[in-house]
Amino acid sequence: MANFAKPSVPQFSVDVYQNEYLPVGGRDVDAVVTVTATGGGTSGATGVTAGGPAGVVIMVDCSGSMDYPPTKMEGARAATAAAIDTLRDGTSFAVVAGNHVATPLYPGDGRLAVAGARTRAEAKEALGRLHADGGTAIGTWLRLADALLGGEDLVIRHAVLLTDGRNEHESPESLRAALDACAGRFTCDARGVGTDWEVKEVTGIASALLGSADIVADPAGLAADFTAMMENVMGKGVADVALRLWTPVGAEVVFVKQVAPAVADLTGRRADTVPRAGDYPTGSWGDESRDYHVRVRVPANAVGQEMLAARVSLIVPDPAGGDARPVSQGLIRAVWTHDVAMTTAINPQVAHYTGQAELADAIQAGLDARKSGDQDGATAKLGRAVQLAAASGNADTAKLLSKVVDVVDAAAGTVRLKAKVAEADEMTLETRSTKTVRVKR
Repeated sequence: MANFAKPSVPQFSVDVYQNEYLPVGGRDVDAVVTVTATGGGTSGATGVTAGGPAGVVIMVDCSGSMDYPPTKMEGARAATAAAIDTLRDGTSFAVVAGNHVATPLYPGDGRLAVAGARTRAEAKEALGRLHADGGTAIGTWLRLADALLGGEDLVIRHAVLLTDGRNEHESPESLRAALDACAGRFTCDARGVGTDWEVKEVTGIASALLGSADIVADPAGLAADFTAMMENVMGKGVADVALRLWTPVGAEVVFVKQVAPAVADLTGRRADTVPRAGDYPTGSWGDESRDYHVRVRVPANAVGQEMLAARVSLIVPDPAGGDARPVSQGLIRAVWTHDVAMTTAINPQVAHYTGQAELADAIQAGLDARKSGDQDGATAKLGRAVQLAAASGNADTAKLLSKVVDVVDAAAGTVRLKAKVAEADEMTLETRSTKTVRVKR
């Protein structure tokens, strides 16, 4: 059993990188906001974080396809056992068996168990009852996870979802309704095993619930992946952190996008709070750093004028149970000038992440064109993706692209589509297309 100490509540800092100078008539201000959480030290060995207790629900696909080949179900059992072993003592947890219905496998009484030697052993014994049968209705699994996690007084609420197939036994509307109901209530990491699942479905689940998504093409790799996921969850010290943007009269937020460690558009998730301010959810935090690209549109001003375009702050729950409070802040400024050199200079951080977002879009568009038979469109888009990956130093994405295209000239973006591409390679590229590299400062 892994022994993980209790993470303390991290301290947050906010740094803003931008070119604040605008030309005459200029209105759009771009900035990269780096949020860093530090000091999540360790001080014990229980499942209670500095802010309160943690709970995890593991949802395992048990539809009939999990028996084809049988190694998928074997891998799922081994992965779930590894995850259970990685839980800190005192962490609340449950295992859900999912097919066209959701069944609480362990502890099975509508509640969560508390991790300890006895409950770990019982839970791993219960995994022997997992068997493949029936269809797939992921929305029902998520709603059960929500009920289990919502029934406890928890601070960190997290779920892990493993599936090997498409959500064919409920409508897309039912899944979307379940995601809407669960959003903001818990985070969820989603994994697809094998190659028979739908990438957009799995990544959509993770995106809606502020978690990660990935492919595990070989079931033998599930245990290592689940262990790493659970270690990450056990390191979280605070949940429900929001990025708050306050703008003055006449200014408006155009978009807010997480750009590192992965691209995620948060614009549509804004919740209006205090006057002229909106909160954008960022999920749970441990010791880590993330980057956000913010664009604010301000009223045009005369040369020589300057204004505060936005104030950025972090809203963190009060460990004592009081109201969430702002911690740390950064300022986004706008200054108007005639100096062309100043207004045309692109901040390196903004330029880098603009390219990383374009890279993710180019990969998706290229793969969609390839699937639709548009060879020319796929070649152009994937060629641009190769060019962007090379320019930004995103070696991992460049390697994945090289399994889908033959690279003739990376700098120029000249590629040829491969005649044959392994399905796992194409799905891996699509699933990981939003992963970015940090800008070198």
